[in-house]
Amino acid sequence: MPTVMPLHPPPALPFDPARPAADRSRSILAALPEPLRDLLAAGRTLRRSRFAEDGFDGVAESWAAPAGVTASQAAMARRALDELERTVLAPADPGHLLARVLALLSHFPAKAVSPEVERMIALDWAEDLGEFPAWAVDEAARGWRRTRKWRPSIAELRAACAAACAGERELAARLRTVAQSAGQAAEPAEPAAALHRMAGRALRRMA
Repeated sequence: MPTVMPLHPPPALPFDPARPAADRSRSILAALPEPLRDLLAAGRTLRRSRFAEDGFDGVAESWAAPAGVTASQAAMARRALDELERTVLAPADPGHLLARVLALLSHFPAKAVSPEVERMIALDWAEDLGEFPAWAVDEAARGWRRTRKWRPSIAELRAACAAACAGERELAARLRTVAQSAGQAAEPAEPAAALHRMAGRALRRMA
């Protein structure tokens, strides 16, 4: 009996948006090559204070890859990042996004506007939420629908969408950092090595 091959192979990164955020991140990390997992675990989170015109403005965090990232490791991170952005973090289909926004807004009473204006409002929402994956928009809309009594503003729903996919975006940012880090540790060391060679030649001439 011939083997039937699937039309579309399953994605390399397992992802179930219905699972808790921490479980989703662990599943994705577990699917990465072991050398890449070790590299991500060896990175450091840097914290620095932020100050605005009126004083202290909180603590900013950034993640730094460990020293000595090789070209092979950087390529590995780039492949994982491409897969993550192509599947898990791919922007929502405009049709799905527009339908989700219209459905959410219809749950909350609002001042009377013409259907044309209502559609233009929904299009604005779809444009401003277009960077987020469909599952994050769905999660944000579901959370708002179940916990709030009024329509969200665009800024509020953008914040909810960003919170929904924060873990996946953070992983993407770290993979991007690794992908851009190859060879950076070796560059500052080269002038020092050249200086040592010059000093050695000078000492040999003086001997």
